[in-house]
Amino acid sequence: MRYGHSVAAVRRAEGALMARVAEGALMQRAAAGLAAVGADLLGRVYGARVVVLAGSGANGGDALFAAARLLRRGASGTAVLLSPERAHAEGLAAFRAAGGRVTGAEGGPAAIARADLVLDGITGIGGKGGLRPEAEPLAEAAHEARAAVVAVDLPSGVDADTGEVQGAAVRADATVTFGTYKPGLLVDPAAEHAGALRLVEIGLDPAELGPPELEALQHADVAALLPRPTGESDKYRRGVVGVVAGSERYPGAAVLAVSSAVRGGAGAVRYVGPGGTAVLAQHPETLVSDGSPRGAGRVQAWVVGPGLGDDARARTAVEEVLQAPVPALVDADGLRLLSPEAVRRREAPTLLTPHAGEAAALLGWSREDVEAGRLRAVRELAARFGATVLLKGSTTLVADPDPAVPVRANPTGTSWLATAGSGDVLSGLAGSLLAAGLPARDAGSTAAYLHGIAARLSTPPLTAPDLAAALPAAWQNVSGGA
Repeated sequence: MRYGHSVAAVRRAEGALMARVAEGALMQRAAAGLAAVGADLLGRVYGARVVVLAGSGANGGDALFAAARLLRRGASGTAVLLSPERAHAEGLAAFRAAGGRVTGAEGGPAAIARADLVLDGITGIGGKGGLRPEAEPLAEAAHEARAAVVAVDLPSGVDADTGEVQGAAVRADATVTFGTYKPGLLVDPAAEHAGALRLVEIGLDPAELGPPELEALQHADVAALLPRPTGESDKYRRGVVGVVAGSERYPGAAVLAVSSAVRGGAGAVRYVGPGGTAVLAQHPETLVSDGSPRGAGRVQAWVVGPGLGDDARARTAVEEVLQAPVPALVDADGLRLLSPEAVRRREAPTLLTPHAGEAAALLGWSREDVEAGRLRAVRELAARFGATVLLKGSTTLVADPDPAVPVRANPTGTSWLATAGSGDVLSGLAGSLLAAGLPARDAGSTAAYLHGIAARLSTPPLTAPDLAAALPAAWQNVSGGA
């Protein structure tokens, strides 16, 4: 599991650690890790040209000390000081002692154009609101240069706590972060600026960090969550998922949602809707009903909404699913047919799975605001509806209605998932995991993880049927065949 802690938590833990170690020890640990990553990226340090973009904070000091280490191994270096009078004194002295040259911001673009490695130490984790005007040309030059750009702790100009980018920001090829991940490194749009992430341990005490704000599952975490049948299992004990999807206009949504549901860990799938013929043609094992959810038979979880439309039949279906005493996933058209009050009245868990446009409609925001502030949006939706919310997009986030529970960020997404029907596949898969007994937060985050792995295992350009077909391979990839 990757954990992301807030700026306040990091500063608290760093303060406690600095009180126990020698002065400057923490910065030297960070600089050593940063220099090691820089050396790996360079391959050959001797003769390489290193440029440090140094602001007035500790990040500038980290970068200067790291560059000094590289210079002592034969690199040449230039430090671009944005605030010369406020540069980290000890770091600058070490850099100069190692043979480094110094220039102001005006000399930065030319130095960057000749560099092999650029260390971004302009701002630290407390930076807000994008880069200052004098730093913007440096970020632009770094983006256009052939050099590898390494951000110190996080790319300058992004918000460490929220992942928001409110103005110009550095785009890094890699980010070396210290002690723990910061939430913004795991959430777009900031994550797009971070590149590959490297965590350098500097000795922070987990107890002093406290609970994380954000977490990201990894293979072992997902493998531990996947449902597995036992010797006593039958199709009913493994769970039955009900799928209410599709319409005369969108019969494909029914097929796609059922296709992923049958591969999602539950023992059986009941389909309710007008697409029964199409569903049975693809999946003859499906239990089909053309009535309403209430009369379809027993299920352990419901999925409602993909391709459903908004006629009277659709409204009735959503109402009956919300009244059922079992977990329910609401997606697509179903999201337009519910209210916060109807969801809050439910005693069973509810999982809502909007994309940015649907989230914007539910919140009364613009789509642009949702995409710019994904973490804020998913938390607000979960609070407003009293439900678990899976916000789809470039970074899929899963938020529990309890604000004390960390939001989960999915690390496996790929832009190839931006294809028609991909969301229907995700809904069926997550609903099947709900029926198999996973809590809503685990079902949503596990489904998103497998969904992304399936996309990565498919041959691009993939389609939604390709995605559903790849789910068993994704399951095996994560579980190691168990």
